[in-house]
Formats: sequence, structure tokens, C-alpha cells
Amino acid sequence: MQLLILGANSEVAEAVARKFAQMEKANVYLASRDLSLLQKQARDLEIRCQVKAQPLLFDAVDYAAHEEFYRSLDPKPEGVLLAFGYLGDQPKAQEDFREARRIIDTNFLGAVSILEIVAQDFARRGHGFIVGISSVAGERGRQSNYIYGAAKGALSIYLSGLRNRLHKHGVRVITVLPGFIRTKMTEHLDLPEKLMAEPAEVAEDIYTAYKKGKEIIYSKWLWRWIMAIIKAIPETVFKRLKL
Repeated sequence: MQLLILGANSEVAEAVARKFAQMEKANVYLASRDLSLLQKQARDLEIRCQVKAQPLLFDAVDYAAHEEFYRSLDPKPEGVLLAFGYLGDQPKAQEDFREARRIIDTNFLGAVSILEIVAQDFARRGHGFIVGISSVAGERGRQSNYIYGAAKGALSIYLSGLRNRLHKHGVRVITVLPGFIRTKMTEHLDLPEKLMAEPAEVAEDIYTAYKKGKEIIYSKWLWRWIMAIIKAIPETVFKRLKL
């Protein structure tokens, strides 16, 4: 198996790469903007798992470069993990559209740009799988992160449509909806400890979904029920909550 990981410098992406390398002996393309970090990760994977790991420069918002980036991959991947994202600063985004646009561009438009290229190739070849990491934040808008949530909500809908489109071509699309994950992106936030997932837990959930043919997963699993409750709250009540 050849696996392409987009946004490979994130803790979750690193854990997924290790999981597939260990369990599937997957050779891995590690793609992000931080080549120095990727080179260290690649060496570690090759030594620990006896697979090939290649670091590649990739910028989610450099849309013009995406087609050439994918064309240059040889061999082409059988699976793609979309792991890049940007939480951003909600208060800043409310006053500075540049911050709002960065959140939307990174979390949604960048994903559409590269995944449409991947989808065209996978459909032509008649096989492959795409794993997209979205977020429970996209399930309902909240004042604390509604711009990030809107971008992730758009990504979830996009992945749903992509799954519908690619099913007849034998291509799987898995949507991952994590809650709070203990990463450098969330280390400055005051989050409930019992709801925090470790990157290795999310990687395990993703690998299980891949093996069992699941299409939409929450990580941790209890977020499915938390979000069911949150989505069931009437809007007249919800708008008064400080969430």
C-alpha cells in the first residue's frame, strides 16, 4: 500500500502514518510545509516499521501547485489522509476578514482543491480510499468557534457528496469527526480532561474504520451522543447558551 498523508506534521497524522506502517506495511508520502520535521518523521518510520517514507513539500492553500504536486507522485497512492487544518482565532476572525479567510481557505478550500484531483485519479483507476478529518465543530454553529465550525461543516458535507459520487467507482470516503484532541493546536485551551483524546486513539479509530468499512466515525465515540444532544436543542434555547 502507498499512503499519502496531507498535513503530515500534525500529531494525529503522525500517529496514523505509524499505524498503517505497522499494520499494513504501508509506504508513506509525508506532505506538509515543514520539511525538516517530516524528514525526522520519515527516518523514524523507516527504522521502526521497515517501510519507505518520503517527505514532500505541500501547502494546502497553494491551490495552483496542487495538480503538479499530485502528478509528480510515483507511484500514485492507494489511500489519502486529509489531516491539515487551522483552528484560528475566532475573536480575531470576527474583526479581521484575513483571519476568517485563512480559517476557511485552510480547512475547506484547500481540501476541495487537492481532493478533487485525487478523486479524479481514484475514479479513473476504480479503487482507493480517502480519509478526511473534519470536526464535531461542524455539526452545529457555536459562538466560540463558528467560523472554524462553518469551514469544517462545509468539509463534512463535501466529503458526503464525494462519497456519493465515488461509490460507483469502488472508492471509499471516510469522514472522521473528532472532538477535543490533545495536540499543539489545542494546548492553549482549557478543555475538559475526560473528553480529550490522544492522537493514538484517533489513529486507532481511523484504522478500525478503514478495516471495518465504516464511513462516518466520531472520535472519541461518545461524541456521537454528545452531538446528538446538542443538535436536538431547540434554536430558541440554543441561542441563549454560552457555547
